[in-house]
Amino acid sequence: MKQVDNYFQSLPEPQKSCLLAVHSIIMSQDPHITAEWKYAIPMYCYKGKMFCYIRADAKTQTPYIGLVEGNRLDYPGLVQGNRSRMKVMNFDPEADLPIEILQDMLNEALDFYRKGIIPIKKK
Repeated sequence: MKQVDNYFQSLPEPQKSCLLAVHSIIMSQDPHITAEWKYAIPMYCYKGKMFCYIRADAKTQTPYIGLVEGNRLDYPGLVQGNRSRMKVMNFDPEADLPIEILQDMLNEALDFYRKGIIPIKKK
């Protein structure tokens, strides 16, 4: 978790505050969510299975969330671009976060794992 904390501390404001708020929202959705450091970004896992990540775009510094199974979701602002499976939602770090949309979207994504639509390997 130290690398995740270091990532947040390395960000300039207002990206830092925006992504810390998104981090808090993600972590509050389910007690089985863990924040891990993978691919040089904070990755969030449900029972060990990656389901979303957050970061600031390297060029624009726009904060965003990426959902691994995003192609199964349909929410305003959630875009696929040229990705086959993932979708991302950008945030304006100067504006209020769409908290209800974010919570609904995260819970729908988590339900894919909770309900076994996306299998989780038993350890």
